[in-house]
Amino acid sequence: RVSEEPKTMDRSEWGLLILLSVLWGGAYFFAGVAVQELPPFIVVFARIILAALFLLPLFWFYGHKLPSTVSEWMPFFVMGLLNNVLPFCFQFVSQTIITVGLISIINAMTPLFTVIIVSSFGEEKITLNRIVGVLIGILGVVVLRGIEEPLDSLKTFGIGLGLAGTLCFGFAALWGRRRLKGVAPLKSATCQLMCSSVIMLIVVAVFEQPGSLDVPSQNVWIALIGLTLFGTAFAYIVYFQILARAGPSNVMLVTLLIPITALFLGNVFLDEPLRTKEIVGALIIGTGLLFIDGRVPKIVKRQISA
Repeated sequence: RVSEEPKTMDRSEWGLLILLSVLWGGAYFFAGVAVQELPPFIVVFARIILAALFLLPLFWFYGHKLPSTVSEWMPFFVMGLLNNVLPFCFQFVSQTIITVGLISIINAMTPLFTVIIVSSFGEEKITLNRIVGVLIGILGVVVLRGIEEPLDSLKTFGIGLGLAGTLCFGFAALWGRRRLKGVAPLKSATCQLMCSSVIMLIVVAVFEQPGSLDVPSQNVWIALIGLTLFGTAFAYIVYFQILARAGPSNVMLVTLLIPITALFLGNVFLDEPLRTKEIVGALIIGTGLLFIDGRVPKIVKRQISA
């Protein structure tokens, strides 16, 4: 099979990509506000179940039907675990330790982990460009962490949780590629969110005591609405629009733009400092992604041949 060149995006597709980056970058900001007053698992549960309830009417409007057997539900159950429950829990707990901007930059490692995982399982061929891209990405994480703190510091733990979340997203991509190929995007999103809601209901019942929590402030309620409506449900719809119109290579570019929104919102509204090493780390990780995507090598090759 001959690989295709990434599609050149038009203005409307770039507009959708920028919109998606704002929605997902805003999601980290909203989560950062919510976890200041609510336990992370409660925030994850709220994000997932409210997004599922928002998408369900659209699901029925477009004529989709829910799975009718356990075997039909199972692919969505696993996808919900890998794509929602585990990464959201890891990342929201990490946001009680590290800043909104930093976790958004760490999330940009998702395509790097995805490349490692799908290549390791024989789904895609590993290339020199991809190896270089992964190594550059790892360097970016090292820069983000810095060398001035001990390895056993709380910041290291927070970064580790964030990386665990991105690793889950990588396995979710592999699972979706193998078990959800051909499933309508809206059906995939809705069913996995429904499964995730059931899982998180059990997690909250076991590990949290919702009845003993104080009533959240107005800011937290606004953050939860923003997180579920804009950062999850609406973002899913925009994401699948870009995927269908511009392809996976172009959709991956959103991870380069998300930290811009998250860093800006965290700095302006949460008084999080903009550190030089975070900006440098984000640029290094972005370079790694462009190597994986093949854009940087193609530009270099074009310049040499010219």
